[in-house]
Amino acid sequence: MNVIETAIPGVFILEPKVFGDNRGYFFESWSQRDLDAALGRSVRFVQDNESKSRYGVLRGLHFQKGFCSQSKLVRVVSGRVLDVAVDIRRGSPWFGQHVSCELTGENHRQFFVPKGFAHGFAVLSEEAVFQYKCDYPYAPESEGAIAWNDASLGIDWGLPEADIILSEKDRHHLPLAQVEDLFDYNIDYYAQ
Repeated sequence: MNVIETAIPGVFILEPKVFGDNRGYFFESWSQRDLDAALGRSVRFVQDNESKSRYGVLRGLHFQKGFCSQSKLVRVVSGRVLDVAVDIRRGSPWFGQHVSCELTGENHRQFFVPKGFAHGFAVLSEEAVFQYKCDYPYAPESEGAIAWNDASLGIDWGLPEADIILSEKDRHHLPLAQVEDLFDYNIDYYAQ
């Protein structure tokens, strides 16, 4: 597996080795050993999620608060999305900065989003099937979110704004500067 570091330490793009021939292809989509080696620590996933969305759907920017926070390993089975991670750790040198990655069913890339980051994605193809592993179970009482269109974040979602489709919930999130319950850069949220 090829591990690509991004502009924010701890956020990685993972490219599996894909073996293909006239029958199709095979690749190892996840390996605990390889992920531990890439991260320099063990992240134990406890939940897998899958969603199917049509062109223009934007989900995010979501996170779970405090010690209910989640690391995510995300990938696209079919279609194409722009996946985004935003550093929301107060005191971080990268606070408010984001990393984005195009994930497709063809490039088989995966994106590791650590605890302390808000996450979202936009569907760029006709439809997309999106899968992600989480290292903490979903806890509705710990939900948090940031406005997808917060100008201070400078995210280019790769879609005309008129094409963006949001849930009712995602239409009403506050910009980062107004969100109070974020993360502290100096707390290790993995030490639970």
